[in-house]
Amino acid sequence: MTQLRFALAQIDTRVGDLDANAEAIVAYARRAAADHAQVVVFPEMSLTGYPIEDLAFRATFRKAAWDKANAIARQLAADDLGALYVVAGTVGTDGESDKPRNRLVVLHDGVVWTGYDKHFLPNYGVFDEFRIFSSGQRSVVLDVEGVQIGLAICEDIWQDGGPVAELARKHIDVLLTINGSPYEEGKTHTRYDLAVKRAGEVKAPMIYLNQVGGQDDLVFDGGSFVVDADGTLLERSPMFVEDLSYFDFDNQSEHQRVSTIAAEMERDAEVYCACVLGLKDYMAKNHFSGVCLGLSGGIDSALVATMAADACGGENVCGISMPSQYSSNGSKDDAADLAENLGAHYEVQAIEPLFQSFQRQLNLGGVAAENLQARIRGVIVMAYSNSRNLLALATGNKSELACGYSTIYGDAVGGYAPIKDLLKTRVWELSRWRNTVAQEGLGLGMLPIVGNKAAASVQSSPGILIPVNSIEKEPSAELRPGQKDSDSLPQYALLDQVLAAYIEHAHGRADLLSDGFDETTVDTVMRLVDRAEWKRRQYPLGPKVTALAFGRDRRLPITNAFRE
Repeated sequence: MTQLRFALAQIDTRVGDLDANAEAIVAYARRAAADHAQVVVFPEMSLTGYPIEDLAFRATFRKAAWDKANAIARQLAADDLGALYVVAGTVGTDGESDKPRNRLVVLHDGVVWTGYDKHFLPNYGVFDEFRIFSSGQRSVVLDVEGVQIGLAICEDIWQDGGPVAELARKHIDVLLTINGSPYEEGKTHTRYDLAVKRAGEVKAPMIYLNQVGGQDDLVFDGGSFVVDADGTLLERSPMFVEDLSYFDFDNQSEHQRVSTIAAEMERDAEVYCACVLGLKDYMAKNHFSGVCLGLSGGIDSALVATMAADACGGENVCGISMPSQYSSNGSKDDAADLAENLGAHYEVQAIEPLFQSFQRQLNLGGVAAENLQARIRGVIVMAYSNSRNLLALATGNKSELACGYSTIYGDAVGGYAPIKDLLKTRVWELSRWRNTVAQEGLGLGMLPIVGNKAAASVQSSPGILIPVNSIEKEPSAELRPGQKDSDSLPQYALLDQVLAAYIEHAHGRADLLSDGFDETTVDTVMRLVDRAEWKRRQYPLGPKVTALAFGRDRRLPITNAFRE
């Protein structure tokens, strides 16, 4: 009889920070060994961070990563942990082509076993690995105390055939895959169904170990898990937090023993936490301790400010009210109430004097005058950012970004856009959700994501965070008398349906008409989306939470004469 304890080390890494990543690997390995684990597993490219993109082409970076892996192996051996099998990810080099490889390594007895190189290289959506890496061509089995562990890396389990099919023929005892799988809404169930299929294919339990944390416009949700050969869920790690959990394998047992199973998150909680974690990690990994943004009293800036308060504490959020002559008293009151609810700094910078100064020289009218107001606000936000070392947040949503309903160099300025991948209707849904759980006692800094324990602005009593009026009032940019978003756009409930079909499902004009949308709406939305590509290219990055986000997921030419 052989029993083997696997430790699932779901960690948050930083691209290029070899020292910090190595320290995390050593620290988690020590904890795993103290809990009597024989194998501890880390995510894909955990030593280098992931994705490393063109850093992989630098020979100096690859050498530094390889030297660091050897240093970790020696350190573990010096700490009497050499008997532990440490499975981690890093960048390797193809000896024949000198191209980089996405590599799984095993550290054991003070040395680095080169392990396994990723076979299938994803070349879709946000992934561009086929351009970067050289493919591995073999399946690899790791023998630990007589237990045969088949090794795979992320995409290898998403494709039929290849290493998994070869491993099935080798009659392995456990299938182990390390992953850097980004979050998108609904993906957790897709992963689980895939794992059940692969576990059945190899007739053995499967360990799915995933990365957690934000990296630029990607958010990795963790949610690592283990399924038995018959599809039974044996272990599930929590989402959006670093975690160390265990799976005890018994090669004499027909059915493996169930370990800890974290509760599933509800849909709105998942998406909200993904946005918050993306912002929190972007701040931490780029050395920002606070943020600034314009507070208009509208729902978009309200949700962004609330996410920021959850990410770094309300005391580190600076909200700037920048009223014009067209701003309603209600909007100004809503902005002030929000700042008070969040414990945020709140300052008022009226733009009318600056606007009149520009007008005395430029004498603009129409859209040019409206855009001038937005650009004055952008200048003020960036002035706060530069003078106080604050990360400027753009507050635009996906519906506006799709249709170009923003002012370039105005409300589109910033270093990060937390709701960039949320349609307007989703913004309302998440705002209502955040208020509901706040009333149930989930105050600021109390979301179930790593790092928020440090937030000082925890609400002492239940209460709503986002003013109800910000959620319920009709959206308006308030750049001219009586302005409403619906003057320029279809109603958001309809608009978002068309956008989802046109953008995420790539439906053309004929498809949209077959979907049941009226001709006028279809033509209006397609025209707005097609004309706004140049604006989207210049918009700040923000967390991807849908299957198709603007940016690396969708690449269309700016100069494009094709019209349907």
